Amino acid sequence: MSSLSLLIVLFAALLIPIVMARLNITSTPTAVAEIVVGLVLGKSLLGVVTANAVLDELKSLGVIVLIFLSGMEIDFSLFKPQPASKTKQLGPAKIALLGYGAVIVAALGFAWVLDLIGLYHHIIFAAIVFSTVALGVVIAALKEKELLSQPFGQTMLLLAALGEVVPLLALTVYAELNGHASRSVWLLLLIFVAAIVLLLRFRRPYQWFAKVDKSTTQLDIRLAFFLIITLVTVAESVGAENILGAFLAGMVMELLHPREETQDKLTSLGYGFFIPIFFIMTGAAIDLKTLLKDPTSLALIPVLLIGFFVAKVVLVPVLRLRFKPQNALAGSLLITTTITLVIPALTVGKTLGIITTQQSGAFTLAAVIACILCPILFNRLFVAEPESFKKTVVHFIGANLLTVPIAQQLAKGLYDITLFTDDPAKYKTYNSEANVKLLPSFSQGALHEAGAYDADIVMLGYFDHDKNYELAQWALANKVPRIIARFETKDATSDRYDALSNAGVEIYNTYEANIAVLRSLIETPSTLQMLTDTEAGLYEITVRNRRFTGLELKSLPFIDAITVSAIRRDGEFLSPHGDTQIHLGDHLLFTGGKTTIAEIRSTFEKEN
Repeated sequence: MSSLSLLIVLFAALLIPIVMARLNITSTPTAVAEIVVGLVLGKSLLGVVTANAVLDELKSLGVIVLIFLSGMEIDFSLFKPQPASKTKQLGPAKIALLGYGAVIVAALGFAWVLDLIGLYHHIIFAAIVFSTVALGVVIAALKEKELLSQPFGQTMLLLAALGEVVPLLALTVYAELNGHASRSVWLLLLIFVAAIVLLLRFRRPYQWFAKVDKSTTQLDIRLAFFLIITLVTVAESVGAENILGAFLAGMVMELLHPREETQDKLTSLGYGFFIPIFFIMTGAAIDLKTLLKDPTSLALIPVLLIGFFVAKVVLVPVLRLRFKPQNALAGSLLITTTITLVIPALTVGKTLGIITTQQSGAFTLAAVIACILCPILFNRLFVAEPESFKKTVVHFIGANLLTVPIAQQLAKGLYDITLFTDDPAKYKTYNSEANVKLLPSFSQGALHEAGAYDADIVMLGYFDHDKNYELAQWALANKVPRIIARFETKDATSDRYDALSNAGVEIYNTYEANIAVLRSLIETPSTLQMLTDTEAGLYEITVRNRRFTGLELKSLPFIDAITVSAIRRDGEFLSPHGDTQIHLGDHLLFTGGKTTIAEIRSTFEKEN
């Protein structure tokens, strides 16, 4: 029977997403569908799936992997204070901290009401459950609407991260203080010490793994599971919950900056095998028949559902400080989505003896209902605000016969262009032809004050190669993403040009550029027509939108309107085919119409 139950669970895990796709069910999270199917297959209805040692172990691994992947979703850069905009609006970090503080107060208040009316008497534990947020579901909803790079999406992501991290830590401390273990709560610090040690130990070796890894070793995946088991073991050894160790392992893995392929493989392994078993078995363990027979537990379900909403509705006035009223309501509903941490928390509660099986089932059903309703309501209510495409900021240092025509001929609407000069005569000559700023000198202080290095691309078009070398060093010090430097003549005895090139500076001179173009005219006669064509052009875009990662080239939007000639990945060029998979950060070189390039670039380069 144990093998039969496992077979049924695995078949259900395979069938659920297929049926959802065929029926076009997109608003309900797959995790919720798996719990519902578990209810049907388990004690509540059919009874064809029963718990056994194998399924219990796989269920435990499922929740550990789920929490690990949630830890990997934390974007630590969002916790840095964001500079205030010109309108003095609150940044995402401040709104999220203020909003989640209100959530904690509201959760405590509703838990106190439950205690007051005699429905549930463990206030702190109930508040922890009410304040949880399903980080994975929130991220999926934000990705679907391509909101992660916008202030609204960043705020929601921070709120969801706090809604997973804070309750997890609170649950661990609560379990330690209310359990029967004799260990000190200060031993919990050992988990964080172990996480820091592992992070420092594997930061450099992990970068080396990519050079020696091969398909039969999968060192990145082995490292991931080593981190999981190590920190889970440390957590259990000091009396903490294993999910805290798993979450810290995910955070450590994220801080190691894994490749996109690594995260894809871990996600595939987790959501392809372990996590569906966890959710299906969670549903199978709920006994609806017993739950519905108990009037107290039955009455508890709508009350608890109201509790999940009440704890998050306080976000509305906080979110209205920055966003539209309708979107503030939509955001609070999205943050009400909870399921991933509720179930582990209820397991801890049953272990501590502070929650009955009937109460646990009521909490779970209330969370499932919230997880079904909230994403649907969010999708219905959210209204996208007008968004302008972020232009590529290009600064030319040096205004002359070379740089001014380039600035004039760059595709209109795609670039924010400024030229800087320290020559009053050239400023007078070119000011009417382009956006030129006159500086008193090309000193480091003057350039910094003028914001010359606050750009995506800095092109150094100064004639003096010694000055260009100095300007390039300053640009490197200011961490400009792309630096293009002109050197018409080079000192053959100096290695400083190689040093700049090794640091990432793109060096050119007109002589070599002319040779390259003339060679191309001989080898590819259509080159001149392609370069001078007013209807079409040769372009390069960088894939920053995660929606397209993993897709095959033939499945990309606009693929019928463009011809991809090459893909540059990790500094190397690949010959593209229809089944070539796109990776995050790929540079696509293609020819296409000039009228569609703005839409194509905004679609692929939108950070999501």
